[in-house]
Amino acid sequence: MKKLLILFFLLVVCAASSYSQSKFGLGIILGEPTGLSAKLYLDNTSSVDAAIGWSNYRYSAMHIHADYLYNITKLSSEVPLYVGIGGRIKIKKIEKNQDTKLAVRIPVGITYEPTSKPIDLFIEIVPMMDLTPSTEFIWNAGAGIRYYFN
Repeated sequence: MKKLLILFFLLVVCAASSYSQSKFGLGIILGEPTGLSAKLYLDNTSSVDAAIGWSNYRYSAMHIHADYLYNITKLSSEVPLYVGIGGRIKIKKIEKNQDTKLAVRIPVGITYEPTSKPIDLFIEIVPMMDLTPSTEFIWNAGAGIRYYFN
């Protein structure tokens, strides 16, 4: 677990430093999963987000996901509506064995980005298709807040 957390943060820091002119945010996500959330804007309409946390759907397990997001429209000057595509890995350790699930994610959400503060608030629903160990259609949903450093 500690190794995965360290790897996740190293990847986030490396990505953020490679886009040093881009907006980078770090915060929390509550729901499915509950944990840490990061977002890196690539330009005015696209970004990459990732989260690491705990999933409690059916059983408790570590959940890691990353998505490419695209703002399809703005509901107002501070509220973009986005859609994306990404992947999720869910890992549960059972005694000496490990149960791993891989899924394709299609997040849809809205973000409130006040121009006067370096934060965003988001809420999203995410239809997913588990690919392994069996195929299954499931849903995630989450809400969170991030603080932006650039």
